[in-house]
Amino acid sequence: MTPASENLYAAREPIFPKRVYGKFRTLKWVVMLVTLGIYYLTPWIRWDRGPNLPDQAVLVDLAGRRFYFFWIEIWPHEFYFVAGLLIMAGLGLFLFTSALGRVWCGYTCPQTVWTDLFILVERWIEGDRNARLKLHRAGWSLRKARLRMTKWTAWALIGLATGGAWVFYFADAPTLMRDLLSFQAAPVAYATIAVLTATTFVFGGLMREQVCIYMCPWPRIQGAMMDNDTLTVGYRDWRGEPRGKSRDANVGDCVDCMACVNVCPMGIDIRDGQQMECITCALCIDACDDVMGKLGRDRGLIDYLALSDAPREQAGEVPRPFWQHVLRPRTILYTCIWAAIGAAMVYALFIRPEIEMTVAPVRNPTFVTLSDGAVRNTYELRLRNKHGEPRMFGLHVNGDLSLNLSLEGTAYSAVQVPADDTLKLRVYLTAASASTPATQGETPVRFWVEDLGNGERAYRNTVFNGAGE
Repeated sequence: MTPASENLYAAREPIFPKRVYGKFRTLKWVVMLVTLGIYYLTPWIRWDRGPNLPDQAVLVDLAGRRFYFFWIEIWPHEFYFVAGLLIMAGLGLFLFTSALGRVWCGYTCPQTVWTDLFILVERWIEGDRNARLKLHRAGWSLRKARLRMTKWTAWALIGLATGGAWVFYFADAPTLMRDLLSFQAAPVAYATIAVLTATTFVFGGLMREQVCIYMCPWPRIQGAMMDNDTLTVGYRDWRGEPRGKSRDANVGDCVDCMACVNVCPMGIDIRDGQQMECITCALCIDACDDVMGKLGRDRGLIDYLALSDAPREQAGEVPRPFWQHVLRPRTILYTCIWAAIGAAMVYALFIRPEIEMTVAPVRNPTFVTLSDGAVRNTYELRLRNKHGEPRMFGLHVNGDLSLNLSLEGTAYSAVQVPADDTLKLRVYLTAASASTPATQGETPVRFWVEDLGNGERAYRNTVFNGAGE
């Protein structure tokens, strides 16, 4: 039994990572610049689609029920493209985790990218690790209040830019920016920006590693994606232990300088072995390599390595090459499935017709018997014009030659469909004589729609319901 007086809650101890230099830190800077640049700048890229269509390259048009991505336009009924992209993203995450551990978490996860940015701002304002630790432990003073307010203001501006960039994906960016500054935008835009500003500030500035440890499910799932051949950040304990600062033969290469711990954004010690909290950012590799270089010892005491290579290296043998760890049945299977889905989506994208039609028979009533004995069926048609200009569409029907086609409200079997839009209309099929075969039961018929400008055609099959015998 736990005594009632014992406190089971431990307050979070803030982590202040030390500045580090190296190839992995440089790679993280590059990834951060590229990903943030894409996120903030993409809504401002223009793309000419012709008259009456938005010229924003990437746009989620909720009002028009469209998703635009450069030359690609996704309609609501084509949501399977979005589903396919989500499946590919999931498989890609499985693939990279199986091959290289949590590289997504360490380099491209939004939480990691924005936390890196917030730490960079914090370091500019408050100094490196020792200065930030000293400031954290010191009591409140005018200097501490000034530094904290400056830092929090900078974080709030980053959060505001983050929320602002997000809403620009859902409306024309220049127009929305003008409306936001003149306080004429919709309330939902201001609410979305406020929520995203607050969450970015809290997640990237205050919670940081807690989001990865307690809120994200991936650390608990990754174990199913990794095995002994996965390359991930690890410590060569057979080389580093026992730790010590002397050059005695009985002492390993690790001098217990704590450099790997001081640079870790998760606050863990990689020398303790594989841990759920590790995001494979590899900053500990840069820190350790820097110390080993200064001491004249071999680099790689902390490195990307596979557990299956440990016995081989301990015996003094050369570890297996990189490609043997990456190209193995699991990763090959993920790659093949990922490529197959991608190829299917590309194929489906290129065979999409520019005109489409749906046909729905009106069931109430199924048919109508006219005063002259003729039988009439009614259908609801939707004609979809994916071109950037209005087109004239002609309609006709195949099947029983005794069926006559007419449109509600017009004497012609041709209509104009607006540019990049869907036209809903009511169509009648009439069997002029009660003695024709079409009036005796269900007769298969096929509706055809033709673009009178270029001859492109589409069809849908349905039935004509007769009065029976």
